[in-house]
Amino acid sequence: MSQEVRQIVRIGDTDLDGFKPVAYALTKIRGIGISTAYAICRYLGINPSIRLGQLDDETVRKLDWAVRNLHQFAPGWFVNRPKDPETGRNIHLLGADLVLAAKKDIDLMKKLRSWKGIRHNLGLKVRGQRTRTTGRLGLTVGVTKGKAAPGGGGGGGSSK
Repeated sequence: MSQEVRQIVRIGDTDLDGFKPVAYALTKIRGIGISTAYAICRYLGINPSIRLGQLDDETVRKLDWAVRNLHQFAPGWFVNRPKDPETGRNIHLLGADLVLAAKKDIDLMKKLRSWKGIRHNLGLKVRGQRTRTTGRLGLTVGVTKGKAAPGGGGGGGSSK
């Protein structure tokens, strides 16, 4: 079975490396992590450790369908957008749709002037982290190291 390995396989509008194992190649799609990739492989009955480029066209088509329609066979707690505010359905977003949905959610929080929206607007930490010492932006303010004094800078003699 000396089948040629495809270098690039297109799944979910993303070019994936054909030399990587199926599960790890799928993680390059934004919105799919390693647990989701293993769940998709388990659902389709694909060995997650074989190379993605070794799969035949029919299996790649099934994989593409499963990636795009994860919400149809995965439970509601598994998808990345359960009970979508607009549709009320459990959906799993991928790629640019995921980024746009997150941006839209943040813009809605800003518009409603919720606490998280205000923190986003001000560019501060949102999830309750400390801000006293971390998360500072801009120039550093504090003591700067200057030139040493001409006398040797010590003053290390004892005065007895």
